[in-house]
Amino acid sequence: MEIVNVSEYEAVAKQKLPKMVFDYYASGAEDQWTLKENRNAFERIRFRPRVLVDVSKIDTSTTVLGFKISMPIMIAPTAMQKMAHPDGELATARAASAAGTIMTLSSWSTSSVEEVSSTGPGIRFFQLYVLKDRHVVAQLVRRAENAGFRAIVLTVDTPRLGRREADIRNRFILPSHLTLKNFEGLDLGTKKKTEDSGLASYVANQIDRSLSWKDVKWLQTITHLPILVKGVITAEDTRLAVQASVAGIIVSNHGARQLDYVPATINCLEEVVKAAQGQVPVFLDGGVRRGTDVFKALALGASGVFIGRPVVFALAAEGEAGVRKVLQMLHDEFELAMSLAGCCSVKDINHNYIQTEADMFRALSSSGQKRPEPAGLAEMRTNSPKKVGHLGREDANRKNLSRSTGTFGTNGHELAGSAKISTRSTVPNGTKGRVGRGSPKEPKANHAAPRVIGRMRDKEAHFGRIGGLCPKRFGTSGTKRREGRERAGRSTNQIMTRVTREKVKKSKGEFSSTKREPKSRQG
Repeated sequence: MEIVNVSEYEAVAKQKLPKMVFDYYASGAEDQWTLKENRNAFERIRFRPRVLVDVSKIDTSTTVLGFKISMPIMIAPTAMQKMAHPDGELATARAASAAGTIMTLSSWSTSSVEEVSSTGPGIRFFQLYVLKDRHVVAQLVRRAENAGFRAIVLTVDTPRLGRREADIRNRFILPSHLTLKNFEGLDLGTKKKTEDSGLASYVANQIDRSLSWKDVKWLQTITHLPILVKGVITAEDTRLAVQASVAGIIVSNHGARQLDYVPATINCLEEVVKAAQGQVPVFLDGGVRRGTDVFKALALGASGVFIGRPVVFALAAEGEAGVRKVLQMLHDEFELAMSLAGCCSVKDINHNYIQTEADMFRALSSSGQKRPEPAGLAEMRTNSPKKVGHLGREDANRKNLSRSTGTFGTNGHELAGSAKISTRSTVPNGTKGRVGRGSPKEPKANHAAPRVIGRMRDKEAHFGRIGGLCPKRFGTSGTKRREGRERAGRSTNQIMTRVTREKVKKSKGEFSSTKREPKSRQG
């Protein structure tokens, strides 16, 4: 099957590579939420293309740290590439040079800086971890300078290695026929198999956890090369980086391999760009799989992007030819996106050509509209059953009393079947004083009792405040508690009508304060 986009190389690489190697390249930290979010976040950004623009000539070239490259797409540092293909970093360097773009060599590479330099001319950066032994760091920097590398990319988000559970499960270790070439002769090129990830144990023993911004200043004293810091995702660290006089910032979460549940890099980009205030260029890596992703990153202020996993997957699938094809596909997709969006050059790309989620919310706020509800919420609200006999705050606001009829109604209308209130009603002889089921009907009156209605409104407001009817409020005796439980299952209108009847009878002296029998039957 012909591969037609960058993402399809991953499936091919999975078939060709040993599980331990593929998992090392493909996996992220812990739950791998950030790994997925790096991709998903790009999908939530929409385009706002312009039409009737002359796009007969498209220029994808740009400048990075003064170096002219064919497109704002560069290769990120990826360790141990000879696990993917025998040519490893050498094939990647040749492909990058052929595409006219920049390759960044990992300090944990399986090819040395000298070997990569021998592949021919090209613009190359060297990625660096600061180790406990500063003498080793100085040696690595000096070798990169002598090999013709043009910049140092300092990784700043790895005081410790993230918990990569795939590596732990697979007992990851560098295959015995490979070595970390840049550390040969320094007693750092081999590792022992341990109960944890072999790489994790090695890095934990060598990387300096005390690394701070003062070490960036120290690094500047031992090299004339420009220094970019890789791993910044906040405005606070951006301002510190600018104060440290770095040459550039790479917004990165280490391919989601360090701290899980950090935001996607594309979601951090705008914050970093704003904090940088144009004083240093800002780049991005993480989740780039399409030319449209490149366009979106540039629209949010990036000066370029770096790609990592697509390179090693293509390298595993087709070697140098695969890496060349990945770079060409991304270039062509990016050029097409520029044409369809109405941009003729990289400098034309700005925020006006895209719409983020934040943009959509700001637009809704400025227009006075409500933010859209989450999917399914409106349906849940519509279909949720209402409890019978419950007088909530919202219902209490809608209910009112009809002064003309003395009934508890809605919107001023008499409720069907509700009894009218009379101050003259009496309880016939032979019946007990309680009003409930089976009680004889009371004689109707044509007028209301305003004083009782007022009390009823007070009762309604009280019940509205407590959010429902409490049966025990109707009395403390067992009979009245039973009545309360019965009333709680009836409609609110019936309950309130019966309460009012009792109040009317008590006000006329028809009930004793100590007994439940009518006064006419006492004595």
